Amino acid sequence: MTLLWVLIAIVSVIVLVLGSSVRVINQYQRGVVLRFGRLQEGPRGPGLTLIAPGADRLHKVNMQVITMPVPAQEGITRDNVTVKVDAVVYYRVTDPVRVVVGVQNYDAAIAQVAQASLRSIIGKSELDDLLSNRERLNTGLELMIDSPALGWGVQIDRVEIKDVALPESMKRSMSRQAEAERERRSRIITADGEFQASQRLSEAAGAMAATPAALQLRLLQTMVEVAAEKNSTLVLPFPVEMLRYFEAVATGTPAPPRVAGAPPPEAAVPAGQEREST
Repeated sequence: MTLLWVLIAIVSVIVLVLGSSVRVINQYQRGVVLRFGRLQEGPRGPGLTLIAPGADRLHKVNMQVITMPVPAQEGITRDNVTVKVDAVVYYRVTDPVRVVVGVQNYDAAIAQVAQASLRSIIGKSELDDLLSNRERLNTGLELMIDSPALGWGVQIDRVEIKDVALPESMKRSMSRQAEAERERRSRIITADGEFQASQRLSEAAGAMAATPAALQLRLLQTMVEVAAEKNSTLVLPFPVEMLRYFEAVATGTPAPPRVAGAPPPEAAVPAGQEREST
């Protein structure tokens, strides 16, 4: 009976020792072991790993890409405009040993460097660059953060400026500027359209002057368009040449052609009568 209890105690101790010495490292993690404060072999991969209970201390390092938002930083641009700019940083650990040994808290270190770099970028840039040329600013900001981060075993994958907050007075000024610019473009387009229309009208007038029949056709077309409006009375000047043409058609005698610029022919005098001389 005593032997049984001794065996049970030995098994319990073995189970406790194994339970305290076995660790599980996930696929996206790496393990760094410190034995009595001294770094052991390189980082351990995913799966089961054994450590010495009471002597070893296992640090699990996340190797995934980490998204860290940078709080809005207030600063004055190079053209003396006060703005607030926030950003987001994407980074990942490349050397788990350096992350554990080289820096106390790499997350806080990256956050502080990102905030300082963002304020520096604001002071070096103009407002137009912050609003329209963000790609270049993102690249510069990434280089400023990546330079110290490489020494900590961290690589900066991407930095993005999310939003630029402007004062209300500046927003109103920019709105008035944009409205004036749109008004200027509208006037230019209208003037250009009128100029082109005047050119076309001038060409059409020249063509009609060379061909009087075209003017008559245009008059008839205008009459049709006006009559389509269901007006009860239509008053239009009617050319004398067209009246003579209709009269000639009605009497069966062809109307003599008229030379452009020649005076109108005199009215015919009935037979047996002479014209009075003045």
